[in-house]
Order: sequence, then C-alpha cells, then structure tokens
Amino acid sequence: MRDVAVLFLEGGHASTAVGPLEVFRAAGTLWNQITGQPERPALQVRAASIGGQAVSADGPYRIQPDLALEALGPTDLLFVPSFGLDLDGALRRNAPVIDFLRDAHAAGTRVAGVCSGVALLAASGILDGRRATTHWGLLDSYRERFPRVDWQPDAVVTEDGGVYCGGGVYAALDLALYLVEKYCGRQAALECARSLLIEMPRDCQAGFAVLPVGSRHEDDVILRAEEWIRQHCREDIHFEALAGRLGMSPRNFIRRFKRATGLAPVDYVQRLRVHAARRMLEDGEVSVQEVCDKVGYADPAFFRGVFKRHTGLTPAAYRKRFGTSRRAEPTLLA
Repeated sequence: MRDVAVLFLEGGHASTAVGPLEVFRAAGTLWNQITGQPERPALQVRAASIGGQAVSADGPYRIQPDLALEALGPTDLLFVPSFGLDLDGALRRNAPVIDFLRDAHAAGTRVAGVCSGVALLAASGILDGRRATTHWGLLDSYRERFPRVDWQPDAVVTEDGGVYCGGGVYAALDLALYLVEKYCGRQAALECARSLLIEMPRDCQAGFAVLPVGSRHEDDVILRAEEWIRQHCREDIHFEALAGRLGMSPRNFIRRFKRATGLAPVDYVQRLRVHAARRMLEDGEVSVQEVCDKVGYADPAFFRGVFKRHTGLTPAAYRKRFGTSRRAEPTLLA
C-alpha cells in the first residue's frame, strides 16, 4: 500500500489540504461502503505539520495533523497545499518544509503541490527544468521569481519526473484524483469521484497539456517539438513543416524523435488524441462524433479505427464500459 502524507501549512488554504485528504482516504473505501462491498483502502494517508502543531488555516479555526513532519519517515508521496498570496512570508514560515521537500525528493519521494504551494517546490529546486503549473494570477510573478521552471500556464495538472503540480485552489481535487488514478488505477479514481460526487480531473485549461506519452529524455530540440505538438494536437500537423521550424530535415527529425520518445511522430500524435478522447468519453456528456471533432479527426471511421487499435474497444463500447453517463450514440460510430 502506498503511503501518502499531506502537509498542513500555517495560514494555508484548509480546503487544499483537507480536500485531498478526503479524496485519498476515500480511495478503495467510500465506494465500497456505498455499494456494500468490503473496504480495501488503497492508500495509507497521514497529515503532518512542522513540529506536529495545529496550524491556523485561512479562517477562524485550526486544524490538527497526525504527526510532526520530522517524524514522518519514508513516504511515497508528499502533498503540499496552497497558502495564499504572501509568497515571502510563506517561504520564511515554511523554510523547514522547503528543506524537507528537497531531501525527501532526493531520497526518491514523489512530491505534489497545488496553487501557491507550488512555490515551495520551486524554492526547493526540485522544479528546475521541469514542467509545472500554478494559479494563472500567480504565474507572472512566479516566472520571474523561479525562472528555471518550465511554467505551463494552460495546464490544470502537470506531471514531470515524479513531481506533480495543480493550478488554482480547487484544482487540489483535480490533482488528488489524478494521483489516485496514478497510484491506484483508473477504476479506483472513477469510484472515488462518483462516491464523492466530484468530476474526474480536468487535464488542462486549454490544449493537450498533461498527456505524457513518450519516454523521459534530455533532447531539448525534441522536447520543444513535443510541446509544439501538444499545443497544436487538434490541428492537421505537417511534420515536414515542423522539422523545418526546428532546422532539421524531415528524415533526421523522425529518426531523432523516435530515438528520444520511443515513438514515431505520427504514433505520438495518435496517442495524444486517443488519451484525450478516452477522458472525454469517460467524463463528459459530448457525443462520440463531437469527441472525434474535438481531438482533431475529420473522418469518424478513421477515428474509430485508431481508437480501437489503441484501446481494443470502439469509442461507443469504451464509453459504455467506462463512462460516467449512459448517453446513446449514433449507430455510425457504434
């Protein structure tokens, strides 16, 4: 069983700590209670603060953690909530947290932060060279304060090398469910969302920001190509033109892209589109035809073939098995 610790911060937004706690604790339990099945907790969840002290939240109340941060011991995942707009004050108050995050990450612990709490991850240095997001209203100041971070302004959730970030305050639930899916599987996340009456995590505010499909690598040119593809994934992509933008021949671009990501460019785009289509089919009310259009396919039959090749199911069959709604679909795409 994975061990997850949520940090309580002095002056923090309580909802961004308590909300994820409830999501993590519901994984494998709440749905089972509702449906009369044996409980199978998927995560061991604890809350910690500096010195184990109760902290004053962003209102006239205090919240008490389970133990001191210093007594936490080995943990699979640390979750950092948000703390408001006073960045300098928060960094001073939470200096021990910054050091703890740096050491824990170096020891192999995965780290997640949401909204302004992402600044603690950035201050620790673990976001240097990584993709990250935060609340759109904080982005300009954070970009100036932490220039080594690859800020993604459109993303609700980012994942990069075991470091996870969420956007605004209520993206804490998006991020928590994203992590439940990551550690416990898609079915556990769906059951968690249904039992708590919350939506499955939004991938991004615009575009295809959180769709990791290739291998992690250090080819800066191909990383730029991947980012461009994510931003234009719904469009008709011409790889010859993209290669020219990068100062490469088409043949060299394809060879280098495959070496870096493990996928040919066309396969990479298909996986991005299928990933996005799966989320829409699982979570939304749009029809399969609308999903086809939204992910960039003009030919419904071609989309159906690509989707089935990657998932083993037609889009309509996939929605019937995994979707949260039971919307009827036209027979053309059944």
